[in-house]
Amino acid sequence: MRNDKIEYILCAAIWYKTIPMKRIIPGVLPKNCDKGLVVLGHRHGQCIWTTAALTGLRTCTHAEDATGESEQGFLTNKNRFVNREEGAQIAFKAGQINEEIKTLYSEDLY
Repeated sequence: MRNDKIEYILCAAIWYKTIPMKRIIPGVLPKNCDKGLVVLGHRHGQCIWTTAALTGLRTCTHAEDATGESEQGFLTNKNRFVNREEGAQIAFKAGQINEEIKTLYSEDLY
């Protein structure tokens, strides 16, 4: 059983900051995300696939069928979205990875 006082990485996530939204539901986004949509998955590829399957949009910034600005990162047990660099620090401190690395990939975790 994990100690919930220690922040750790739960899963891969992509924060789609400017994706067109049909409806905003307050309180659903990670607490440090103020707009857009955060899609979660086992790996980042799953997040990309889910987004494409639901919206028909590609995870890219500039194209007719683009999701717009996005950032790949992770969701923590504290309901925070973190980028790959902060994710690496958190995973190391939590003992999820054995060595300090600069950039975290889901393959580093599981």
